Amino acid sequence: QKWNNISLIKRIICGLIIGIALGLIFPQATAISILGDLFVGALRGIAPLLVFFLIMSSLCRMAKGQKTNMSFIVILYLLGNLFSALSAVIASYLFPVTLTFSQSTNTQDITPPTGVTEVLKNLLMNVVANPVDSLVNTNYIGILAWAIILGIALKSASDGTKNALENISDAIATAVKWIINCAPFGIMGLIFSTISEQGLDALLSYGKLILVLVGSMAVVIFIINPVIVFIFTKQNPFPLVFTCLKESFITAFFTRSSAANIPVNMKACEEMGLD
Repeated sequence: QKWNNISLIKRIICGLIIGIALGLIFPQATAISILGDLFVGALRGIAPLLVFFLIMSSLCRMAKGQKTNMSFIVILYLLGNLFSALSAVIASYLFPVTLTFSQSTNTQDITPPTGVTEVLKNLLMNVVANPVDSLVNTNYIGILAWAIILGIALKSASDGTKNALENISDAIATAVKWIINCAPFGIMGLIFSTISEQGLDALLSYGKLILVLVGSMAVVIFIINPVIVFIFTKQNPFPLVFTCLKESFITAFFTRSSAANIPVNMKACEEMGLD
């Protein structure tokens, strides 16, 4: 209880400091790095299941003719992504950063697509990929597609089945919260691994990258998103911006997983009284 009462940010900062110190003082203690691997592995393992069951459960419970505003939400989502990507590209050209990959990173097998046709083909093949394979390989396009199909197909299922799906998605969301609570240990292991293998120079390089990333995010959060919100609501957008920043952005930033951040976003939506 005492652990949970401490702010997650304070715990993560402590994890960062301890990870740097251990990396400098005890670089041979490679066992510490397993904490980072466990944290990242746990997030990668649970997030696809959360997305799959959450969407399937929500869709099968949706009443016929229920107003969802999904088309409007998708348009806003695409707009936000487009301007976010544009901001990132501009920032990468204005402030180029060179990174040193760790020895465990295999960059030899990465080949860019040859054209738009290949990109579209890969996209469509990901949509119809085996659902179990999609879950195993974190193919979110396939996960989304099959969750939507099964969710619609389960509309006529019994209330017992729908309740079971909802209970499963709630249980997975709770498990995600438990994993996020372990973020300080995971980040400690990740930063230890970086410092022990590459030294403080690598941290300085990552520091430049983080500044570019956070700067780009600041442009999106404080300029682009408020403009979009104001255009559609004609109200002061900053109370909403600061609420989202406090409730959602911080955990998304440190866990590096939008899927794992879903329970945090759901809680924020409930607190703001959204349907």
